[in-house]
Amino acid sequence: MPILSVSGLHKAYDGMPAVDNVSFSADPGELLCLLGPSGCGKTTMLRMLAGLEEPDSGSMTFEGRSLNGLATQQRGFGMMFQDLALFPHMDVFGNVAFGLRMQKLPSTQVYSRVHELLDLVEMGSYARRRVHELSGGERQRVALARSLAPAPKLLMLDEPLSSLDRALREGLQSQVRRILKEVGVTSIYVTHDREEAFTMADRLIFMNHGNIIQISTPEEAVASPADGFVARTLGFKNVLRGTVSEYGEFLKIESPVGVVTAVNPEDKAVAFDSESTFLIHEDGISVSGLESRKDMLESSLYGVITERVFRGNRYELRVQVGDGELYCHTMAGATFTSDEVGGDVNLTIDPQSIQLLNGEN
Repeated sequence: MPILSVSGLHKAYDGMPAVDNVSFSADPGELLCLLGPSGCGKTTMLRMLAGLEEPDSGSMTFEGRSLNGLATQQRGFGMMFQDLALFPHMDVFGNVAFGLRMQKLPSTQVYSRVHELLDLVEMGSYARRRVHELSGGERQRVALARSLAPAPKLLMLDEPLSSLDRALREGLQSQVRRILKEVGVTSIYVTHDREEAFTMADRLIFMNHGNIIQISTPEEAVASPADGFVARTLGFKNVLRGTVSEYGEFLKIESPVGVVTAVNPEDKAVAFDSESTFLIHEDGISVSGLESRKDMLESSLYGVITERVFRGNRYELRVQVGDGELYCHTMAGATFTSDEVGGDVNLTIDPQSIQLLNGEN
């Protein structure tokens, strides 16, 4: 049974929906990640769950009890903000102990709980450090310990690692997930970083313009993005619109980059002369000089390299093809005629690498 249920939630500001008919649920101990661009409704969603905003319509329940109209302090939830909101005049112990002292717990219980949490976040020897003496990563861990100290029934984290540099952020992601799983608290984590979402989430909730577009595990989302928005959010670059001009075991799709051949999917209804959104996986595009031959069943397109970026073990190419562009890559060290910017190339596309998506975006 879900511990948290959200149904038909709607919130608008000045007539503009920030959250529009949103429904989802969370199981006990599950870590959900709200993923989407700035302004898509992620933070508004958290604020309604926390009781900082009231929905215009819809319902929220936790452990079978309605949250609608329930005061923030009566919900027993915790929240970790983007700016951390640590108290600079308190040491590490005082910051973690703050919520416990507000609950008027005995000092011995406060002492025990604070040190239990500091040990959990590997900050046990930092109890008397001042906030200004901590690094960015250490402050993040103190803020997490403070959020967990009152034993919240639900923990909400609003882009808590966004202010850190990339290397430190990546190092903390697995640590934060481990801690949340060890504690067993149901959590909702907000981010716009897909790599962070992949690391943190049991399930992803993709949001755009206040709507939920897809709910799935990270693996399911990558294997089958719901539409072009989800595909782009996941980092896929070759998302195109096209019209089916030939129908059969293989589809011919007329698109801005030319006519491409795709396998007719069994799980989607595709009609002749219909317009579709489709994705071409970069790994399915072979790049060669114009002298190479093409396979009859494969889409072969001609283009001009407009950008060539070194990515460690490979080069990423952006190729102008017809009225559109495609991204593909070649392995570092592999060379062929005209593989520099401005060079003419042949792109051979494996029909299996073309995936039809739902939606019009």
